[in-house]
Amino acid sequence: MTTSRRAFMASLAASLAVPRLSWADAGSPAYLAAAREPDGGYALFGLSATGQDLFRVPLPGRGHAGAAHPDRPEAVAFARRPGTFGLVIDCVSGQVDKVLQSPPGRHFMGHGTFLAGGDILVTPENEYETPSGVLGLWSRRQGYRRIGEIPTHGIGPHEVLQISENVLVVANGGIRTHPAQGRDKLNLPTMRPSLAYVDLDGRLLDQVVLAPELHHNSIRHLSLGQGGQVAFAMQWEGDVMESVPLLGLHRLGQGAPLLAQADLAEQLAMKGYAGSVAFSGDGRRVAITSPRGGRLHVFDAAGGFLESHRRGDICGLARAPGGFFATDGQGGVWQAGRGGFVPQAGADRNWDNHVVAL
Repeated sequence: MTTSRRAFMASLAASLAVPRLSWADAGSPAYLAAAREPDGGYALFGLSATGQDLFRVPLPGRGHAGAAHPDRPEAVAFARRPGTFGLVIDCVSGQVDKVLQSPPGRHFMGHGTFLAGGDILVTPENEYETPSGVLGLWSRRQGYRRIGEIPTHGIGPHEVLQISENVLVVANGGIRTHPAQGRDKLNLPTMRPSLAYVDLDGRLLDQVVLAPELHHNSIRHLSLGQGGQVAFAMQWEGDVMESVPLLGLHRLGQGAPLLAQADLAEQLAMKGYAGSVAFSGDGRRVAITSPRGGRLHVFDAAGGFLESHRRGDICGLARAPGGFFATDGQGGVWQAGRGGFVPQAGADRNWDNHVVAL
C-alpha cells in the first residue's frame, strides 16, 4: 500500500470514528419554538416535553416556524412571511451555519420541511410577479445548494408536508401578496385556496378546491394523521360574523373534504381564524387554535367536535403523547389531553405562532 493510500485510509477511518451529533447532544428537545423576548429581540428555543428551556439561539428578526432535521441537531428558522431569509442553525453550538436567501422575485412563506431522511429541504415560496407558488428544493449534502423547484399549482403556498416517499401535500392559501406592499392581501375578491397533492416531479396528483361560497377561506396549515389523513386549518377573509368551518380533513383521492366545526357560539368565538393545527400523539384527535378568539378546539379524527379550551392568544400547537402541546403569546406552555387543559411552564416572553415537534 502506498503512503498516499495509507494516508487516505487513515483519514477515512478517522472520519468514520468521529461521532455524528444527534438531537441528544442538544438536550433531546421535544419541540422547537420561536419567541419575542422582553428586550424586543427574538430567539429560537428548544423545549422539553414539559416546556422547559433546553437551548436558546438568537434570531435577527421575528421567526415564524421552522424545519427540524430528523436526526441531526439542526434547524432551519424562517423569517415571517414575506421574508427572504432562512437560517440553518447548529442547535448544539448555537451558531448559524448558513443563511439561505430566496431567489430574486421570491419570498419564503415561514415554513419548510425535510425530505429523503434529511437530505433535501423543501421551502414553500411565493413567485410574486407571476403570481404563482413554487416549492424550492435545497441539497443539505451540498451545503444547502438550491437544486431545483416544483410548482404548487396554486397561489400563496404556506405549508408543505410529505405524506409518502414521492408525494407532498401543499396548503395553497390562495392569497396574492407582494413584498413592496408588506402583508397586504391583493386579490381577496378572486382568491382561490386549494389543497394540492404533488409528486417530486411537480405533477399534480389531486387537488381540493373549496365551494365557491367558501373561496375566502384561506387554507394555511397542515398536520398529518394516521393512514395519510391530512388536517388543514383555514383563515376566513370574509365577514368575521359568519360561522364558517376552520378545519378540514382529507385523504389523497378521497374527493370532497370533510369540513368540521363546533357549535355556533364556539365557532363564532374563533373569529374566523385558525392559527395552527395538529393531530394528537395517538392520532385519534385533531385540534386547531385561534389566537384571536383565545380558543383551542378539539375534534375526533372523523370531525366530531369534542371540547373547547380557553386561553388568550393561544396559537402554537403540536402533538404530545397524551394529546397536544400548546403555547400562547403570554409565555405560557400547556398540555391538552384526557386530563384537561393543564399549564406546564411559563416564561417572560411571547411565543410566536407555531411549535415544531421533533
